[in-house]
Amino acid sequence: MFKNVFGSGFLVRTAHVILTWVTTLILFLHDTDLRKQEETGELAQPVLFVTLVLLSVLLYFAVSLMDPGFVLADDDDGEAKLTLGTGEEHQDMLSQSAKSLRQRRCSLCLLQQPMRAKHCQTCKHCVRRYDHHCPWIENCVGERNHRWFVLYLGVQLLALIWGLFIAWSGFSPAPTWDLWLRGNGLLLAAASIMGVVSVVVVLLLGSHLYLISHNATTWEFMSRPRISYLRHCGADQNPFDRGAPANLWSFFCVWGIVSWEQMYFREPNDHA
Repeated sequence: MFKNVFGSGFLVRTAHVILTWVTTLILFLHDTDLRKQEETGELAQPVLFVTLVLLSVLLYFAVSLMDPGFVLADDDDGEAKLTLGTGEEHQDMLSQSAKSLRQRRCSLCLLQQPMRAKHCQTCKHCVRRYDHHCPWIENCVGERNHRWFVLYLGVQLLALIWGLFIAWSGFSPAPTWDLWLRGNGLLLAAASIMGVVSVVVVLLLGSHLYLISHNATTWEFMSRPRISYLRHCGADQNPFDRGAPANLWSFFCVWGIVSWEQMYFREPNDHA
């Protein structure tokens, strides 16, 4: 279920953890509201903030080390389910090009690819419902860990915004810019890092929630003309879209591997 901690992404993960805790330590060392509350014995907010940061680090490692949905063998069961779920009469009505979509075989790992899977050159595996390979976590984002990735982004954003408010409370005035930078330079650096990362996380979280609400992936959105099962669809047509509420419910609340072939070949008026 989890990858090797000391794999190729060890340096990236180590740098992320060090930067996170160094930034948190700076917030405690400067004369911020967090430090004042700690010194007066009001530990509720300091403990809650550290817990939130710790949760973000744990979610980071979970998403980073989790199997994103690697295809390790031909999915004969999935093919059987598709055959059982599609009537013989319906099979005859399908065009030959539509039928052939289920027979894709990866040219690199030579395994039969489920629909919406893609081979990742970095991970050297096909990944179910491939979204993208994220250098931040040094892992793919796919069907098994995508919801955890979005949850991680949400928790990380809360910690960053709270950290920015804490940093703002710690800036002390000075008569000259030179003295101000000497007294607040380290805190300013920490706040700048949190600000830049916050912008990145907001953009990532917003784009992922938008795509999830349409039951689309980053790869499908960016490479639509080159994807065999989408290139024949209209520009605004997504065969997997069942409406934002159903898409969000399915993404966050329905667990397990989905047979996307059944959804793709299902009749438009079939809501079962």
